[in-house]
Amino acid sequence: MSNVIPGAVAALNEKLGGFADGTAKFVIKDEGSIMVDSEGARAGDEEADVTLTASRETFEGLLDGSVNPTMAYMSGKLGIDGNIGLAMKLGSALS
Repeated sequence: MSNVIPGAVAALNEKLGGFADGTAKFVIKDEGSIMVDSEGARAGDEEADVTLTASRETFEGLLDGSVNPTMAYMSGKLGIDGNIGLAMKLGSALS
């Protein structure tokens, strides 16, 4: 099993803590899914208010700040399905 999901969960919990505005799901292609809500981040694949889909490289860039969420979305590297306003809040929280 890859260490990508557990590492990403730890990084998201450090950056975000809990995300009180709703539920979000990060889908990391070929790796798995992470849920983020008011309780924090955890591995999971449930329904969410917004789903963000990216490659491992793009996701890592979002976490370390080397990838701008808006530019990733506009260039097609970040897919967003659901509440775009919530995605924007999440992107701001990651920056």
